[in-house]
Amino acid sequence: MFTRREYREPRRYRSDPSEPYWKQRGWQVSAAFLGVVVLLSGIVALTAGRGTADDGASTPPSEGPLSGSPAMKDGRPDGCRTDDGHGDVMPTSPPDDVDWRALGVTRVPVSASAGPTLTQGPVWWCFAHTPAGAVLAAHIIPSHMSGPDWRTIAQEQVVAGQGRDLFVFKRSTVRGDTPGSTRDTGSASGPRPDAGSGGSSAASYAGFSVPAYSGEAATVELLLKTGQGYATTSVALRWSGGDWKVQPSDNGALHTPVKAVQGTNGHLLWGV
Repeated sequence: MFTRREYREPRRYRSDPSEPYWKQRGWQVSAAFLGVVVLLSGIVALTAGRGTADDGASTPPSEGPLSGSPAMKDGRPDGCRTDDGHGDVMPTSPPDDVDWRALGVTRVPVSASAGPTLTQGPVWWCFAHTPAGAVLAAHIIPSHMSGPDWRTIAQEQVVAGQGRDLFVFKRSTVRGDTPGSTRDTGSASGPRPDAGSGGSSAASYAGFSVPAYSGEAATVELLLKTGQGYATTSVALRWSGGDWKVQPSDNGALHTPVKAVQGTNGHLLWGV
């Protein structure tokens, strides 16, 4: 049966202000995110350099299809068209037309019906205004943040405000040799098993659920497959400027802390 759920804000990680931000778990996970996150003994670890300035691995932000004041038609940026016929009906299975595309050291799901249906430079955009569209956006947008074009993605596909400003500030201190950086994109067949240090395995996307949804906001829980089992994290999204964008927390986190789970119950599986 299809179900409809009211949107509820996800619980957000509250960091200890007495700790340096690079030691705070919420930031450690956000800096590299899911497809390039290294999980060691069930604990997320980031071994990036702790520089105080960007070392040039990232490129300056460029204006894209969602920045400024794009021409709009029927509530969407001009040229963006998706099948939104399912409305807010919750999916009971992944989209039938899902394909997997390499993005950095991982692979992400894409769909001709749910999105992203357009690309412009590094920006993969134009997601369906449906729960399935929000699911695809939750996988793809944060996964761009380990690559050199993260500034453009943040400008285009993260909701503007204090949270985005703080994310950009913190992300700019992570040097380009971060494990999982797109400086070395690895195999197109999936996450590199040796991404990171100590032979740890990178996480891959295994499934998802949609705990909350409305036409203006969504919470997507992502199920990750790791070398030690499964883990989950949640991404909040907002419908802004005619497309789904990630809604960061006030402390600059793009998702909730990753936590280990016993199995896949409650999630729709990608089947890969």
